[in-house]
Amino acid sequence: MTNHQNTGRQHSGRLRTGRTTGTCATAAAMAGVVFLRTGARPRSVAVPLPPGGHLDVPIACYEPHGDTVRVTVIKDGGDDPDATHGCDIQALVELHQSGAEYMVVEIEGGAGVGVTTLPGLPVAVGRPAINPEPLRQIKAGVRAVTGPDFAGRVRVVIEVPDGERLAAKTMNPRLGIVGGISILGTQGIVKPYSHDSWKATVAEGLDVARALGLTHAVFTTGRRSERLYLDAHPDTSTTALIQAADFFEFSMDAAAQRGFARVTWTLFFGKLVKQAQGLASTHAKSHPVDFARLADRCAEAGCAPGLLPTVRTANTARQVLDLLRPDPALPTLLARLKAEAAGAARAFSGSRCEVDHAVFDFDGERLA
Repeated sequence: MTNHQNTGRQHSGRLRTGRTTGTCATAAAMAGVVFLRTGARPRSVAVPLPPGGHLDVPIACYEPHGDTVRVTVIKDGGDDPDATHGCDIQALVELHQSGAEYMVVEIEGGAGVGVTTLPGLPVAVGRPAINPEPLRQIKAGVRAVTGPDFAGRVRVVIEVPDGERLAAKTMNPRLGIVGGISILGTQGIVKPYSHDSWKATVAEGLDVARALGLTHAVFTTGRRSERLYLDAHPDTSTTALIQAADFFEFSMDAAAQRGFARVTWTLFFGKLVKQAQGLASTHAKSHPVDFARLADRCAEAGCAPGLLPTVRTANTARQVLDLLRPDPALPTLLARLKAEAAGAARAFSGSRCEVDHAVFDFDGERLA
């Protein structure tokens, strides 16, 4: 699922936000620690969010089992419910203090949390599908409520009782994640994804930028690509930054209609590949990467022939990029992809905009 996240220029306040599976898991883990440390059963906990701030999350129930407790939080997707909306997210929490000199927080995946079986994902093969940001969020939440005086091991097992059934409704089977859902969320909050409202947000952002005399728009595919661009170009006006997400064709046409002379797209390798395919939308589920076509582009760029079969059968664009990193032809491939993506963008603008790209890898490093 793609979450609608922008820079504060909301189209309207009518749509209700929700909480990610990562935030739900964090709340359950935090409440479990509080119960084991104090015996209290808070009705809600203030969960730290990855970008900063907190979100109050209600706790559904506590189930003590000897020296452990199982805490349940109900996933709420807001007005953009996905397959996990309404399901139980649980944390089984244990505390072990014997002989320890400092605190260790261990996070595991249990029933209903998927396990990765294919490369190209941010979680290593064989590990539970708890993405890096939620993993950090859970650990931060646990440490916040455990207190500085605790020395020992905190073990948290995240479970989703209905996770295996729910996973069939997600992209997990295609991505090689088996046995359950993923614990996700880079921001901690689910913001409603409405095509009409997001397009209106793009249009309104462009209107404001033009009203302020700007002729260069910087389209980002999300908050992270926006931040990376700002880190590299700190003098950029925030008004010029428009979170266009997957709306490639619409955004280019909207920029052209408003008289923008230049557009920069700041994105990750996977979105660059899709733009180079000329897709009107680059949404992950409805518009996948054409790996056969990508393999052809690799061949044209002079990449090692022995790599091409793996590219053709790759699972994700990340896998392809990792595979090609040692190949000296990678810069040539990137240049070709950027040229094709810029050509598609100019076509969508009716040849009214000049286009360039700032491309990042999945660890946030700028690609030449």
